[in-house]
Amino acid sequence: MPATVPDDDALLHDYLQHLRVQRRLSARTVALYTTHLHELRRRAAQEGLTLTQVHPAHVRRWAAQLHAAGRQPRGIALVLSSWRGFYSWLGRCGLIDVHPVQGVRAPRAARPLPKALSVEQALHLVESAATAPAHTAGDPRAQAQAARDRAMVELLYGSGLRLGELLALDVQPSARARGWVDEHAGEVHVQGKGGKWRSAPVGPAALAALRDWLAQRAALLPAEGADEPALWLGARGARLSPQVARRRLAEQARRGGLPQHVHPHMLRHSFASHLLQSSGDLRAVQELLGHASIASTQVYTRLDFQHLSRVYEAAHPRAQRRAPPPSVDGQPSGVSGKPRAGQGRRHD
Repeated sequence: MPATVPDDDALLHDYLQHLRVQRRLSARTVALYTTHLHELRRRAAQEGLTLTQVHPAHVRRWAAQLHAAGRQPRGIALVLSSWRGFYSWLGRCGLIDVHPVQGVRAPRAARPLPKALSVEQALHLVESAATAPAHTAGDPRAQAQAARDRAMVELLYGSGLRLGELLALDVQPSARARGWVDEHAGEVHVQGKGGKWRSAPVGPAALAALRDWLAQRAALLPAEGADEPALWLGARGARLSPQVARRRLAEQARRGGLPQHVHPHMLRHSFASHLLQSSGDLRAVQELLGHASIASTQVYTRLDFQHLSRVYEAAHPRAQRRAPPPSVDGQPSGVSGKPRAGQGRRHD
């Protein structure tokens, strides 16, 4: 370590300048780093430390204090990430011997449950998508777009595709294609995460919607783009963008009267949740979704349990909240100071 170490203000100034100039981080990101690093300096100063004197025990205690103060795990992870980057830079500059943040991790965040539609909502969405909006009458391009959107909804919900997998589909298989639909076999072949290929079934409703779209697809092709390989076309005849696909799906959901915002991945979640509810076959759902680990698929068992809990609460006599029976002689009916034989609660 050099004999003379710059003071904390100079260190922070130089590091933030490094982020702006050399790493070219956005102004918003630099502002977040600035806030977190000033918090680090404040905590160090409270304990009579300079920034280069901080040790792992200090950082662990400060992270625990953030957690006790109500900071969410994700927020603590962002704070530690900014501190970790700063001390990594100090290490490269030869200003510290021990990295105080390297082995410190934020508390594990609870994994949020995926948002899925109910079976009734999903069916209502695909059925309402089968009816073209009134404004498309007499407009071949608008009718083609409505047919395209309907077929995409059917494939997203019917085959559990990711949006990227859906939009990468080509009309015909080829050496360069990242996916296609085999109408005769009733299957869709996609290249998923990690370049792994998988096949998923395509139901009759989705195949019918796909044929309807293919019959109208030429209406969106420009004269010079007749050989466009993409299955899904945007208004300019090129491959449909994710932004447009998300917007069109949200519009369909609003027209169908669904109460919440619907995005493409919600249909994948709905596919998995509904399939698991009906089959109970976790391994099959894992294969259809293309999950490398069964742990990624197990989150849907929690959704399934939520569904079963709602069914139980709505249907089981012991789960329903009922008004107390009329009293007899000042005591509720069937209740005395001692329980009757057989009236004790069972735990099996």
